[in-house]
Amino acid sequence: MNIEKEHASQNTPYGIIIIMFIGAFIAILNETLLNVALPSIMNEFKVKPTAVQWLTTGYMLVNGILIPASAFLIQRFTNRALFITAMSLFTVGTIIASFSPTFNILLLARMLQAAGSAVMMPLLMNIMLVSFPIEKRGTVMGVFGLVFFVAPAVGPPLSGFIVEHYSWRALFYIVIPFALFILVYAIFKLKNLTPNRPIKLDVLSIILSSIGFGGLLYGFSMAGDKGWESFSVYSTIIIGTISLIVMIIRQLRMDEPMLEFRVFKYPMFALASAISIILSIALFSIMILMPIYIQNIRGFSPLDAGLLMLPGAVIMGIMSPITGRLFDKYGPKILAIVGLTITVITTYLFSRLDMEVSYRSLVILFSIRSFGMSMVMMPIMTNGLNQLPEKAYPHGTALNNTLQQVSGAIGSALLITIMNSQTESKAKELMRGATAEISQSDLLNQALLHGINFSFFVSTLIVIVALIITFFIKRVTEPAKDITL
Repeated sequence: MNIEKEHASQNTPYGIIIIMFIGAFIAILNETLLNVALPSIMNEFKVKPTAVQWLTTGYMLVNGILIPASAFLIQRFTNRALFITAMSLFTVGTIIASFSPTFNILLLARMLQAAGSAVMMPLLMNIMLVSFPIEKRGTVMGVFGLVFFVAPAVGPPLSGFIVEHYSWRALFYIVIPFALFILVYAIFKLKNLTPNRPIKLDVLSIILSSIGFGGLLYGFSMAGDKGWESFSVYSTIIIGTISLIVMIIRQLRMDEPMLEFRVFKYPMFALASAISIILSIALFSIMILMPIYIQNIRGFSPLDAGLLMLPGAVIMGIMSPITGRLFDKYGPKILAIVGLTITVITTYLFSRLDMEVSYRSLVILFSIRSFGMSMVMMPIMTNGLNQLPEKAYPHGTALNNTLQQVSGAIGSALLITIMNSQTESKAKELMRGATAEISQSDLLNQALLHGINFSFFVSTLIVIVALIITFFIKRVTEPAKDITL
């Protein structure tokens, strides 16, 4: 078996994997590309903020619904057919979005884009696990980190620059040539690298998964906007939770489940999943809280808010392949402990923000925090996936991507709720002791600053939990025998 894997890795078509990397990069880039452009789109189509927000919320929901199904798709269909189908949907969606005459057509185009991008990440991860032996996976998964970390962070500043100088439609124009090139290349050059088998689709599992993950993602994503008392928020969370519980029970009773939850019986995969969930919350916390601090309190532009995070994303992109090689040599534990220690310290320092800290200091602090996080996510994830037997790879990659989506939404909602609650109580406290010399806007800014700092402090405590868990991580040197599933 080891000889076969080594032979496979020596004959790995790197050109094909690279083109799939580029496809995944532009797909993930599009998830955040429209964020800054939403006001322009709202003005052009004369729609309300609640409607225009569906261009990003809907994209995320389609991802959340289709990613769990990717385990079935990867096993049932060849990687060539899947990638060409996914890239075709994404390309068609991008072209339609570029000339969409109405908002509804633009929203449909975004759904097509999301349907294509949802399969790309799990598919790419699965191909890398099958194509490379354990001792080389750290390096290749480190390169994969370029896609995972850099693409979401590049979206806002790139979008801000383009919208400031050109039409929002240019955001789609620049993607179309890359998407078409990748699609044509895949049609003529892409080969099948992953095994597949004729398993049957359980329709009820798909329905339960869609309602479960979709309900949780929608509910928690809307909680920060509408508040927890909103019927649409708590009802979708309750329905989603019930559907998810029923779906998990059903999967555990099936001989051929759509999504194999028994992979959590592998201890290193379970620990890696727990740490990934916490890191997703930490990652989303700064992406949500920093723009509020930068724009609402300090008065910087949206472009400045996006550019603040860009150096950190570049550092994560540069460090990811380096961290991958270090993982292959030393294992995940020491990297994760050092990285999480840096993340804990810098997150705590973000909880001490004031009205005077310079923009440059914020960029440096965010970059150091990104450096710390770059040492954790990919090594921990790779170590966890390494413990799974080969037939469980599609399930492991699907669950990894799904948990990151859901935990990001939950973490964002949790921290926004904490921020709002603390801001409200602090505002009341300041109002009681206010003097005539202090304006109401200054008081509200002070209260909001307190809410942001408190949320960062909670985020610090959450990351400390991940640091503690890391001490129980052990290096995986060979996959488990197929006895647990």
